[in-house]
Amino acid sequence: MYTKINAALITEIKKIAGENFVFYDVENLNTYGHDETELLLYLPELVVKPGTAEEISAIMKLANEQEIAVTPRGAGTGLSGGALPVHAGIVLSMERFKNIIEIDERNLQATVEPGVINEAFQNAVKERGLFYPPDPASKGSCFLGGNVAESSGGPKCVKYGTTKDYILNLEVVLPTGEIILTGANTLKNSTGYNLTQLMVGSEGTLGIVTKIMVKLLPYPKHDLLMLIPFYSLDEACAAVSEVFRAGFTPSAMELMERDALDWVSKYVQSTVVKLEDGIEAHLLVEVDGNDPEVLMKEMEAMAELMTKYKIADVLFAESAAQKQELWRLRRGINEAVKNNAISKEQDTVVPRAELPKLVKGVKQVGEKYKFKTVCYGHAGDGNLHIRLIKGDLTDEQWEGDYIKKAIAEIFTICKQLGGTISGEHGIGLVQQEYMNIVFSEKALQLQREIKKVFDPKNILNPGKMFN
Repeated sequence: MYTKINAALITEIKKIAGENFVFYDVENLNTYGHDETELLLYLPELVVKPGTAEEISAIMKLANEQEIAVTPRGAGTGLSGGALPVHAGIVLSMERFKNIIEIDERNLQATVEPGVINEAFQNAVKERGLFYPPDPASKGSCFLGGNVAESSGGPKCVKYGTTKDYILNLEVVLPTGEIILTGANTLKNSTGYNLTQLMVGSEGTLGIVTKIMVKLLPYPKHDLLMLIPFYSLDEACAAVSEVFRAGFTPSAMELMERDALDWVSKYVQSTVVKLEDGIEAHLLVEVDGNDPEVLMKEMEAMAELMTKYKIADVLFAESAAQKQELWRLRRGINEAVKNNAISKEQDTVVPRAELPKLVKGVKQVGEKYKFKTVCYGHAGDGNLHIRLIKGDLTDEQWEGDYIKKAIAEIFTICKQLGGTISGEHGIGLVQQEYMNIVFSEKALQLQREIKKVFDPKNILNPGKMFN
């Protein structure tokens, strides 16, 4: 279907990107053939690391003319297979695009390149008293370009919103090679179709982002954190919407089922949390703002609200070090569970008040198909990560229709509860066969037609989102 890379094409691409930034050795092909999605490996034929939008434009014009598959790649931290070169061809790595071009303190905006690491950018603006809230668990390694591609979230999104809420404008190279701006560097814009938001979350299927213009906020001066142990997982889930109905808006509200917290505590060798017998889940709750007295009153009121449920002693973080340790546990769960057992992660999301029904349904599906599940995630916005643990399932069950039927049942529950099949990880490769659970055929057709408008030869990140 796609043109294979030959010596003549390699020579052409070296002329564009420079000989030192074109790779086809076995080590590089293996490195760029996987991301953090299970154990999947798809080898590209060529890895290219361009340094300018103009170089990308020239590469895309050549690829479009020759019908070569091109897979854009950020840091490779994705969990849906979005950066896997399933049709070989070229992997276009954005790792050289690592400049923070401007931090505009007057307008609370910044212009960055897509290869900037999320946490590095957060720290850079924090030094100016500014705040970029989207904070995925992989913020220490993931690129902002990948965050845009997936419309990434994180714990802070319950109060501040996801990546899509901070993108003002994008410079994008289209699959046909043209370089465009999608919008304007303004907080309001009703000029034409919203191409910026169309690009955000499009998973690198419509264009390659080369500049990102974001809005910033003043950095909150204070934050408080508490960990609430529940004897019932169902009650922990029910307590989430209770907090918001009472008029509180935490800056983070994370659910951790017992096994998740147990496994991560052992994995990172932390003793900050003493797991009591009978505890089934914890809620990690944070508030932030500029008045510490107001924050303390909010925290105490929420803790009092939780006493209507069966809980153990609430742990109030008493120091910056203790806060950091609790967050280290939460952010380390994904790696800890992967290290502890063979598993598959599903990124479900429902209206927050439906979390008890979602978790109950997930556990019932696990019992039906004889696998264990471990739940954790951004409970405050209804975004629950569910790890399916292989356990005693055979390889055939784990890789075949057996487990796929179970996943489809979980996603059907999400749909029935008013939710969907991904809150922040994207569809990519591994979730695309479930898209018909949440979209009608007409809705899928419209999305496919949008893809064709941008990419008529289907060369950019082919094989993703849609079959």
